[in-house]
Amino acid sequence: MKLWAGRFQKETDTLVNDFNSSIQFDARLYKQDIAGSIAHAQMLGKQGIIEGHEVEEIVAGLKAILEDIEADKVEFSVDNEDIHMNIETLLTQRIGDAGKRLHTARSRNDQVAVDTRLYVKQEIPVIIGQILELENVLVERAKEHLDTVMPGYTHLQRAQPTTFAHYMMAYANMFKRDVTRLEDCLERLDECPLGAGALATTTYPVDRFQTAKALGFAKPTDNSMDSVSDRDYAIELLSDLSLLMMHLSRFSEEIILWCSWEFKFVDLDDAYSTGSSIMPQKKNPDVAELVRGKTGRVYGSLITLLTMMKGLPLAYNKDMQEDKEALFDAIDTVEECLPVFAAMVNTLSVRRHNMERAAAGGFINATDCADYLVKKGMPFREAYMIVGRLVNLCIKNHETLDTLTLRDFRAISELFDEGVYEAMSLKNCVNGRKVYGGPARESVQKQISLIEEFVAARKK
Repeated sequence: MKLWAGRFQKETDTLVNDFNSSIQFDARLYKQDIAGSIAHAQMLGKQGIIEGHEVEEIVAGLKAILEDIEADKVEFSVDNEDIHMNIETLLTQRIGDAGKRLHTARSRNDQVAVDTRLYVKQEIPVIIGQILELENVLVERAKEHLDTVMPGYTHLQRAQPTTFAHYMMAYANMFKRDVTRLEDCLERLDECPLGAGALATTTYPVDRFQTAKALGFAKPTDNSMDSVSDRDYAIELLSDLSLLMMHLSRFSEEIILWCSWEFKFVDLDDAYSTGSSIMPQKKNPDVAELVRGKTGRVYGSLITLLTMMKGLPLAYNKDMQEDKEALFDAIDTVEECLPVFAAMVNTLSVRRHNMERAAAGGFINATDCADYLVKKGMPFREAYMIVGRLVNLCIKNHETLDTLTLRDFRAISELFDEGVYEAMSLKNCVNGRKVYGGPARESVQKQISLIEEFVAARKK
């Protein structure tokens, strides 16, 4: 008989039973559910709501169940619907009437709310730790390539010279923001809903501050109706994870392009590539492609929760059971992607000469040529037009700005002299950009230091 079956005259139909059950996915909350139940039982005892010996029996029984679950000695039942009722049923079977007292002053509504918050509180630091490991990889790759010049792109067209180190720091700053967003989410969700009951608390003199403290929360939630109907923290987490996956996907797209024969800027390590079943020459960037593909999966989880919640009246509705599969899948996906992505970036080989060869073409020093004229007193828009004419001349004659003669330059403007070649050299183009945040060596070293400090502050 189900624990809630008092008023019902019929057994639940098998189809409904299977449809209603969530144990197949919420079983992973067993640790959180047992921790919440232990805190609740100890609070009930302290408040004199149940007897001290009953608290001891309940706590001992729950700890024994935890050991058995982790030893794979427990088989959960679909008939008991969810992890909460499965554990309560097991407890009652083992210790008798004392087990039946555990649910005093509690509902499954506040039970699932606290379990899910505890789970998210546990997983966010794991994800942050994985991001910080990726940051360490980016820092090391940047240090190796402070002077590796490559083209920077806009519209996927060669635009201005930069360095591989500068590129790595661009992504490092994206992931830095991801960490701070996750930290913000963790701070906001650090409130305990236990004791909210079904929606309106209870007439028993429960101490919500005690259970919040026992479970490691900063405080109890402030409104009981909001406590059981809030999934903002899950939606916020999925939003943060979607942004994180978007950054990983953009990086993946770069790597997929860079390791193609059309670019050949990098080579992926054989251990992080795959071959073709029919084409023996192929070396495919499957890790990057899978990360790019799994990004849509995490986006789907976010849309699932937003759509699920958008029309729900207060307080709890069964629709909210749909939060867990999406939440769990997104967390699992991110935690699977980050380590393998970091390892792929850590082991890839940079083809420095191909990057520099690409940087030498495409007129990416055209802005520097214009700036050279500006520094001699010419208005920028006039300089822009002159360099545009020079580029057009190069295209017609299959030249680059570097291969034009001084006579070619002076035929368009008398302001040009031998100094134009030094001004347009790729090394000077890069290292002349010493503005804070730019690609010059000293600027990138500062960016590296800032990321190292950011990581170190969170490793303490």
